[in-house]
Amino acid sequence: MISASLLNGPRPHPLGGERAHYWRVQRMARATGVDLAQAQRLGMLAQPDWAGMVLRCRGCLWTEECDHWLTLRAEVSEESLDGQDAPRACPEDCANRPGLAALQDRLGHEV
Repeated sequence: MISASLLNGPRPHPLGGERAHYWRVQRMARATGVDLAQAQRLGMLAQPDWAGMVLRCRGCLWTEECDHWLTLRAEVSEESLDGQDAPRACPEDCANRPGLAALQDRLGHEV
């Protein structure tokens, strides 16, 4: 499967807005069970690494599909009987999948 970030080739494209992607990374981390605040407290996520995650998200070509995936994830959470859904695997096309998976491993979970 070809990653969405490679579908249009290496041509430059404008980065997305900082604020929107900051929140998108937060939502993706929450949806996949990664506690970013805990990772920072434990020294697993330095500020430059966090900034890099937001920058990767800003450059990702999968943004529209990501928003759709996150919206579906939120709907599943709202429909859950106990309000405690198990985290879902990070989508393959997410530019931050490797970083989120590494944080999950270090925090003792699986992405």
